[in-house]
Amino acid sequence: MDWMEYTVLTTTEASELISQVLLDAGSSGTMIEDKNDVAANQRPEGQWDIIDEAIAQRIGDDVKVTGYYEADEKLRDRLLFIEAELKRLKGLDLGMDLGKLEILNHAVAEEDWTSSWKKAFRPFRLGEHMVIKPSWEDFDARPGDHIIEIDPGMAFGTGTHETTGMCVKLVEKYVKPGDECIDIGTGTGILAIAAAHMGAKHVLATDLDAVAVRVAAENVQINGFEGTIDVRCGDLLEAVEPGKQADVVIANIIADVIIGLAAPVKPFVKAGGVFICSGIAVNRLDDVLDALKAADYDVMDVETQGEWSAVAARN
Repeated sequence: MDWMEYTVLTTTEASELISQVLLDAGSSGTMIEDKNDVAANQRPEGQWDIIDEAIAQRIGDDVKVTGYYEADEKLRDRLLFIEAELKRLKGLDLGMDLGKLEILNHAVAEEDWTSSWKKAFRPFRLGEHMVIKPSWEDFDARPGDHIIEIDPGMAFGTGTHETTGMCVKLVEKYVKPGDECIDIGTGTGILAIAAAHMGAKHVLATDLDAVAVRVAAENVQINGFEGTIDVRCGDLLEAVEPGKQADVVIANIIADVIIGLAAPVKPFVKAGGVFICSGIAVNRLDDVLDALKAADYDVMDVETQGEWSAVAARN
């Protein structure tokens, strides 16, 4: 036995924080298993689109954040550090649900887990031309492909959820070179980066959660778009200066927020501009379409995958 696996049970919104604890304890990487696969920090507290109990059961409750540690003389100290940090976090008023914070440990057979854990993460395609890949993987790009480099281990997802994929597809279709864009609830920044790849001259990416803003800013830098994407902390439109208008506004959030946002966001969308919204459970799609039509948008595209939908509407 050369390695020990420590797993902390937590929540989506706290998983980045717990990931950092495991990294600070000496893990060279973390693995997050999140069946929710939707950023909890982008949802108003208590509002959920998941109504069907079968869907909720399939998604599950606990998010598992795992770190790997060599079974040497420092192992006990690492565990004590993790336990102390979790106890400290429990005592803070962080404004988020930390979950159970239970620690599970598992002895791992002799193997180099500093690299082995990465085998689960492979490049994958979103839309037609966007490819999400971790930094350690090579990828043979097709002509016209755009590579978005994002490493797993973040609280806000790497784009595998259907809502992100549908949003990327609509971004590819409607963002044109020279466009001004706004990405509301940016999370890891995938959609903002996708818009920049499509030629947007400027993207304002906002998120209510400070951790998401930090992660998104790091990803913007890694992907070389510091001069194009401006990441700001703020709730929905509060980080957008009055009078600013965009050719494309993107909101991958949830149905209730989109319904409430449809009219207020309209002054920020240029005449003839496009509002792309996703994170809509299919049983709430009609409500979203009604809100968009009531706000005088022209609905152009409706995408559906699994239990989720995305919409593109013209102002």
